[in-house]
Amino acid sequence: MKLPWNIIAIAVLVIFGFFLAGRSERERSQLEKSTSREVKVVSLDPGDSSYFWLLKGDPDTKSLRSGLVTLAPGKSIGAYNSGTNEEMLVPLEGQGEIRFPDHSPVAIKPGLIAYAPAHTEHDVANTGSTRLRYIFITAKVE
Repeated sequence: MKLPWNIIAIAVLVIFGFFLAGRSERERSQLEKSTSREVKVVSLDPGDSSYFWLLKGDPDTKSLRSGLVTLAPGKSIGAYNSGTNEEMLVPLEGQGEIRFPDHSPVAIKPGLIAYAPAHTEHDVANTGSTRLRYIFITAKVE
C-alpha cells in the first residue's frame, strides 16, 4: 500500500505547525522571517538506492531533514542515536519494528506513524516477508 504524496506533504505541514505552535509570538515571527526557503516537490522514486535523502536541512530547510529508506526482509539499518533530533517514521509499505535498548519493540506498518525522542538509541528492522519502505523525518529540538 503506497501513500499518496499529498498525505505525506500534509504530514510534514502538520509537524511544522506543531513546531511553530510551541513557540512564542516573537519566536514564531523571527523563525518565519529566517525561513526564506523555497517550496519543493521531491520524487519518491529512489531508483535502486536503499537510502535516499528527500530534504537535507540547510539550504533546503531550516532544520528539518527527511529521507526514504527501503529495507529487504530481515535487514535493519543498525542501531544509532538520534542526538539532538527527534524522529518520526512514516511507513509506506511492508512491516517492521523500531527497537530500543530500554523499551519493547514498536511495530510499524502503513497507517501508523512512529516517534523516537531526541537522544534515543534505536534501530529499524524489517520483520516482514516483503520490502519495508518508510520515510523518516527529523528536526532539531535543541
